[in-house]
Amino acid sequence: MSPRPATTVFSAVADAVSGNWLDMHAPDWLKPYGRLARWDRPIGWRLLLWPCWWSAALAAGAAGQALPNLWHIFLFLIGAIAMRGAGCTYNDLVDQDIDGLVERTRSRPIPSGQVTTRQAKIFLVLQALTGFLVLLQFNWFTVGLGIASLGVVAIYPFMKRHTDWPQAFLGLAFSWGALMGWAALFGRLDAAPVLLYCGGICWTIAYDTIYAHQDKEDDELIGVRSTARLFAENTKIWLTGLYGAAVALFAAAFWFAGAGPLAYAGLVIAAGHMAWQVRRLQIEDPENCLMLFRSNRIFGWILFAGLVTDSAARALL
Repeated sequence: MSPRPATTVFSAVADAVSGNWLDMHAPDWLKPYGRLARWDRPIGWRLLLWPCWWSAALAAGAAGQALPNLWHIFLFLIGAIAMRGAGCTYNDLVDQDIDGLVERTRSRPIPSGQVTTRQAKIFLVLQALTGFLVLLQFNWFTVGLGIASLGVVAIYPFMKRHTDWPQAFLGLAFSWGALMGWAALFGRLDAAPVLLYCGGICWTIAYDTIYAHQDKEDDELIGVRSTARLFAENTKIWLTGLYGAAVALFAAAFWFAGAGPLAYAGLVIAAGHMAWQVRRLQIEDPENCLMLFRSNRIFGWILFAGLVTDSAARALL
């Protein structure tokens, strides 16, 4: 991965966060790789991280601990950034022909010629190795569980060609951390993390449907399928059902884990945030869709804060 020639223009990706640190401060040779890994769009690794942190916090409460294991919290952070980057790089390798046909994605590093396919593959391996080294810090049950997730990750980029529900496969991959945090502490799985995982899948389908509405016209032209196209004008009805199912499953997970009232209070506030998203959604406005999609980082904080506050309060009483 040698530095690019000085004459190369390193243009920002169309949907990058304005003024992000990568475009503003990173050296030119690093920028294309950071864009492959979506370092200029941190919402992706945050959404991958939240189920891990929720699970760690839920497990801590079930174990009577005041706080989740901070070493685990740190490892999940590094792992989420590395594996989100690896997943995006893999996705861009698979979708490079499609990305070149979609207005929002044709500026990505591979279709725009900022990196070669070979360079992207090397970068993919380096990120995956980082994630694997992080995974090895956990118990062997968690290591095996993490490796098992790779099957879902591998097939996800192909699903938009074969099903109207690629967002469901994204949910299977992105919510896997809901199993990992619990397994990292207990070395096993129970009903609580499984229910948390199922709730995370519903949450992911909903927020990624909002995201997919940005591309539905291009998707229709090139034959890419999505829940945004499937739900169409009924999107708000579907989102209400998906978000409602997520809240119900999260509540069941809390009950099986023995969570206290502050955890449920956080869930109620988080549910209000979901209702706000549905109410504000304008499916024909890409900027509105992107804003609401990104707002799910706030949902993650609310749920996590409720779980941590609850476990801390119960441990101190």
